Amino acid sequence: MTGVRLDVQMEQRLNALAAQTHRPKSYYMKEALKAYLDANEEVLLAVARYEEQVRNGTLVTYSLEEIKKRYDLD
Repeated sequence: MTGVRLDVQMEQRLNALAAQTHRPKSYYMKEALKAYLDANEEVLLAVARYEEQVRNGTLVTYSLEEIKKRYDLD
């Protein structure tokens, strides 16, 4: 079980939506979280991997000139 604290305005909006649609608040919270994860999960994981490489000193970078030369793009 996971809990979340909402600001007053968001809580009121969620309460009103749930009451008017006869669905539990948890339904909308699950749907919102699923949409967020579907849209952002891959990017967030990529950022985490990048940050890990920076922390570990294992990040390898190449300049634009190195890439052009390597792939004969001049």
